[in-house]
Amino acid sequence: MDSPLSRPALLALSLLLLALYLARRHLARGKNRTYPPVAGTVLHQVLNFGRLVEYQTELSRRYPTFRMLTPTCNYVYTVEPANVEYILKTNFANYGKGVMTHDVMEDLLGDGIFNVDGAKWRHQRKVASHEFSTRVLRDYSSAVFRDTAAELAGIVAAAARGAGERLDISDLLMRSTLDSIFEIGFGVNLGSLTGSSEEGAAFARAFDDASEQVLYRFFDLFWKVKRFFSIASEAAMKRSVRTIDGFVYAVIDRKIEQMGRNHQEFAKKEDILSRFLLERERDPGCFDNKYLRDAIGKMQYLHAALAETLRLYPAVPMDVKYCFSDDTLPDGYAVNQGDMVNYQPYPMGRMKFLWGADAEEFRPERWLNDDGVFVPESPFKFTAFQAGPRICLGKEFAYRQMKIFAAVLLHLFRLEMWDADATVGYRPMLTLKMDGPLFVRASLRRP
Repeated sequence: MDSPLSRPALLALSLLLLALYLARRHLARGKNRTYPPVAGTVLHQVLNFGRLVEYQTELSRRYPTFRMLTPTCNYVYTVEPANVEYILKTNFANYGKGVMTHDVMEDLLGDGIFNVDGAKWRHQRKVASHEFSTRVLRDYSSAVFRDTAAELAGIVAAAARGAGERLDISDLLMRSTLDSIFEIGFGVNLGSLTGSSEEGAAFARAFDDASEQVLYRFFDLFWKVKRFFSIASEAAMKRSVRTIDGFVYAVIDRKIEQMGRNHQEFAKKEDILSRFLLERERDPGCFDNKYLRDAIGKMQYLHAALAETLRLYPAVPMDVKYCFSDDTLPDGYAVNQGDMVNYQPYPMGRMKFLWGADAEEFRPERWLNDDGVFVPESPFKFTAFQAGPRICLGKEFAYRQMKIFAAVLLHLFRLEMWDADATVGYRPMLTLKMDGPLFVRASLRRP
């Protein structure tokens, strides 16, 4: 990702931001408000962008709640569960997406459920909540996950029978997930796992690139200028969005065409897009194509292992909320209207004051009671699925997929690291993704 300034210029701007902060604090004297400690500026985050989650974790060990200065507002970060509960539930109405977040993410997420507030969010949430709760979708998704897991197992088996072929298990699991989600969400076989769809592979690459650029916009003071002139990273962003839109709109158009040809047969479809299109037919004004684009329980130890994985490696490492009016968090720190308030699932999973001295160790047993039964943690401490009114609707859906994939692979194969000393880094994106391959060696448990 390109940096718009040299290091000396970044240092000069950091000093300027500090001066602006001191001036604002001087003007605010007499208000008797205590603000979170300043840990740096947004420019420090630019300098550490390639290792952002690690940088944020280091700061969080020093300051459970802190802020980074920007020219216009504070970026506030917290790992305090009481603050998380207050932001996501107790005072939910005061913390939302806001104009800034919507602007930053609009090119990628449009006016979808992940990028809107108010009536738009409530309407989409209501429709999606109903769909995710239906038995039809549960049964259909389970069948898709089983079929995809079998396809994945076939690829791993071929490598296991070969001459010690190494597998990038991270890439295989990501492609399996992508295929499953498109089959369930759109009724389309993307073919990214087998490599049969070049369009699907191009879509996946474009989505990852756009996700990285969207995150970078939060720290790039000049991203709107670059977008206006279509230069540097924003030129790449436009190409990525063009690829994403072209692929997804083609899927939607194909679905609408199918619906027109045989409505009775279409009504039997079980994927989410088909069901959303039927909802649009009942209420023609509620969805357009852009709107649509945006739009195993007994295995206790496996469930604990998956929860432990998500504690340390949450899908969304940080999540931001816009503060709509001046407020004071439960830990006593003040936030101002316009501040961007972030809770941090990735750093939270590594805080010893939350998880004990072994916080950074992978230990599924922490989730089990003396009878070996899974015991959930507060969603304001274990924040991998968010919490409150915006809690992830796909939580059980995600666990179901992970359990099926894991059960199939672990039943059939032994997997070990190709290089026992290999280290892993993460690509800075809205979601947590490795910045390179994770090679493993597979062997058959039953020849």
